[in-house]
Amino acid sequence: MDPELPEDLPIGLVIDRLAAAEPDRTVLLHPGGRTTRAELAAAASRAAREFAALGAREGSLITIGLPNGAAFYAATLGAWKLGAVPQPVSAKLPPAELAALLEIADPAVVVGLPAPDGRPSLPRGWTPDPALDPAPLPPAVPPSWKAPTSGGSTGRPKIILSGAPGLFGDVTARGPALRIEGGDEVFAVTAPLYHNAPFMFSLMSVVLGGTLVVLDRFDAATVLDAVEEHRVTWLYAVPTLMGRLLRLPEERRAAADVSSVRTMLHVGAPCPEHVKRGCLEWFGPSTVVELYAGTESQASSMIDGEDWLAHPGSVGRVVTGEMRIGDDEGRPLPVGETGEVWMKVPEQPYRYLGATARHRDGWESLGDMGRMDADGYLYLADRRSDMILVGGSNVYPAEVEAALDAHPAVLSSCVVGLPDDDLGSRVHAIVQLGAPVSDEDLRTHVAERLAKQKVPATIERVDQPLRDDTGKVRRSALRAARLTTS
Repeated sequence: MDPELPEDLPIGLVIDRLAAAEPDRTVLLHPGGRTTRAELAAAASRAAREFAALGAREGSLITIGLPNGAAFYAATLGAWKLGAVPQPVSAKLPPAELAALLEIADPAVVVGLPAPDGRPSLPRGWTPDPALDPAPLPPAVPPSWKAPTSGGSTGRPKIILSGAPGLFGDVTARGPALRIEGGDEVFAVTAPLYHNAPFMFSLMSVVLGGTLVVLDRFDAATVLDAVEEHRVTWLYAVPTLMGRLLRLPEERRAAADVSSVRTMLHVGAPCPEHVKRGCLEWFGPSTVVELYAGTESQASSMIDGEDWLAHPGSVGRVVTGEMRIGDDEGRPLPVGETGEVWMKVPEQPYRYLGATARHRDGWESLGDMGRMDADGYLYLADRRSDMILVGGSNVYPAEVEAALDAHPAVLSSCVVGLPDDDLGSRVHAIVQLGAPVSDEDLRTHVAERLAKQKVPATIERVDQPLRDDTGKVRRSALRAARLTTS
């Protein structure tokens, strides 16, 4: 049985305590095989000593550019053992983007990527040096337990230093609300770990004593196979993955045993209604939970499937922090009116590196638009920066994308505003198709669901997916590319 851990225990010591209790218990199932608690604790200690030899100290940032796998978790826990702050980035980050991030982060060590500025780095394919001492290190507390990177809608990199220190109680504080319990939990990592949600949620499960199934491929068949083979209980999803699961052959879905899944939590992007309803029917309304929050964690809302069926389209009521709908200056708007979603600055505020918060009198905005009903249910519209003004009417791209994505021929879509001599802007749809369909058919499909000004004036076809494995789409970059070529 796992020990009772004190709230103020340094997070780097947790894996050592868990390993002492059950050294042979599996903590990671990953593409390279199986890792026990004792093996992970030893690997993390070796990683910490390797980082220290390169100059990392308590409070240092350590940039981790590793793919999903055991080495990623060894590096992260190794950083914690030093009292350093893990700063995950993509293992495929181009040199120019890495250079821009390193200028902002100024990490002591870069793991898994060659540092273009000559600072200490460890190569691609890195694993902890087996010749180093595997024993636990002296206690050290990271001043922030994570520092994820975000490009946001602008594409400009920023680093978000958590306001919570690396203490067991702070790291796991949101676990109960997220249904992350540890113990017999089998948690499926179904997205790249350099993104905040899979990083944060999976590490919560690790330190609470759970077992991770760490995937490095995120196609629907691989995920469904993993759920069945390992009897996954906690399934992280984004709407992109949910849609892919629903598009599996009907016979494969009908034969699948997903009865082990107690929680499917989705976050990270708007979920089209047909995808949401499909997953509610398949996994059960009490199983599907939606979270709305930024990496900054000023506030969050949640809703389960049963509540969503009573309030379709909502992302729930506020469960942490405070939110309100306001105008551009943050002044409150009446119930039901669409405006900017403002969040109260928390007692343990995050800190940006490379960016400045949109701030008004103790409230901050991440740029999302939405409305709140009289019962406190939040309904998102889109990002403020992505809104398209068509002849004086506001058009929110996510709404049009949801309508397009409901067409059986559309695999993914992105909607942007392009200049129009008459209306100021026109709605331009970029679509990835899985079957032939005419522009007229797509426009008719959207017109049956949305007002006339929201129907795409122009439609462009592409061959590649428009959203990544976390459900993110870079509208600003796609729009900029079309402006430069027009």
